[in-house]
Amino acid sequence: MHRDDKQPAIKEELHGIVHAVRGAVVDVVFTGSGLPPINSSLIVAWDQPTPLTLEVHSHLDLETLRAVAFQSTAGLSRGVKVYATGTPVTVPVGNNILGRLIDVVGEPKDSGPALAKDTPRRPIHALPPLLKAQTKNTEIFETGIKVVDLLTPMAQGGKAAMFGGAGVGKTVLVMELIHAMVQKYEGISVFAGIGERSREGHELLTEMQASGVLERTVLVYGQMNEPPGARWRTPLTALTVSEYFRDQKHQNVLLLMDNVFRFVQAGAEVSSLLGRLPSRVGYQPTLATEVAGLQERIASVAGAAVTAIQAVYVPADDFTDPAVTTISSHMDCVVVLSRAQAAEGFYPAIDPLASSSMLLDPLVVGKDHYETAEAVRQALARFRELTDIISLLGIEELGIADRKTVKRARRLQRFLSQPFMVTQAFTGTPGTSVALSDTLAGCRAILDGETDDWSESSLYMVGTLQEARAKEEKATATDASDREARS
Repeated sequence: MHRDDKQPAIKEELHGIVHAVRGAVVDVVFTGSGLPPINSSLIVAWDQPTPLTLEVHSHLDLETLRAVAFQSTAGLSRGVKVYATGTPVTVPVGNNILGRLIDVVGEPKDSGPALAKDTPRRPIHALPPLLKAQTKNTEIFETGIKVVDLLTPMAQGGKAAMFGGAGVGKTVLVMELIHAMVQKYEGISVFAGIGERSREGHELLTEMQASGVLERTVLVYGQMNEPPGARWRTPLTALTVSEYFRDQKHQNVLLLMDNVFRFVQAGAEVSSLLGRLPSRVGYQPTLATEVAGLQERIASVAGAAVTAIQAVYVPADDFTDPAVTTISSHMDCVVVLSRAQAAEGFYPAIDPLASSSMLLDPLVVGKDHYETAEAVRQALARFRELTDIISLLGIEELGIADRKTVKRARRLQRFLSQPFMVTQAFTGTPGTSVALSDTLAGCRAILDGETDDWSESSLYMVGTLQEARAKEEKATATDASDREARS
């Protein structure tokens, strides 16, 4: 049997045999020896080079249990011995795993040295902190991304989610947030790659190595080529690591998850294999419970905060999908990425009217910020209302006030676009990080009409208003010299 010193000790007297294998779900019979408890782990005694870990999911009768596999079950046959550990799956935590890439059961996957034998371990299942122990922090978490800081401010110790369909920039936005926060953020970062492409995971690892922030980061991967059981439990492994730094080390933790929808999807796959009847749109009947079990553990306690930023795939751009609505109900800040914005070339492709934040309140962000954000929203909302009229009749048919609103809203749209650091290699445009004060000053100037005579292109893909002014002056000087040359 394949054994590893890092695996918990197994109870040799409590063993069963494999009775049935259905993909990632395995039925095990324990004859006359009692059944291991729910959520405890089992070790399969087979001759493959990689260990196979199972997690007890349910007891079918007095002798048979049903378990979920965390690794591939290819080659597993009936009659193979299975040993009970008597404890839940445990994963390594603490300083020894900083800078490392681990899988769902805590095995290093970065071709580095084995973890030290004194590395502490924790079970992946835990209860959230008591409500009386939890704290709510209203300190703004500045990201340097104009549209996020202005319209959807994030809280230190809050939960924010990026919702979007395929190809609208969720992962790029999360990567930019990592990049932007690394400079000013002194805590620990934990990244959970749930069901995403292996290429993206490799790119993130090499990028973090190059930028020198890997030593303060833990990467936990359950990629799309892994069984659904691994993808289903990867967020719990990342949470367990985060909770250790929060509770034992009293350090702030930045928890990044890409992509939470794949966690729901893996749960639906496991649910089908377990033989449950599906619920709405084919999702598992336990959807709300599973999402709540994950999200409620993301909490802050006195002296240490866990700030969660999550990417959420929206299937077929349907924001009424049960998985999307269930996840969004737990969020303090909801950032919606729009395919229409991306089609027009506005990146980040954030829909300013569909996105929202509980922190956009004058008592939290201040009267100045709140009033500026509301004025920007109103201008963009009025422009959206008038879009059809402009398409049919032309802007000349609008009244003077509406024409002025449309002019300023178009400039606001362009000013809220921004080149990213992580896309610099592809676009050739240097990325920018903009302070909140500069964002507010720029938006107020546009709303007050200071840029009415500027070309719209001068405000597109710039950082501050000063950069836009320099771009406008350069364009004006170029036009003047061209006219002189022609005359």
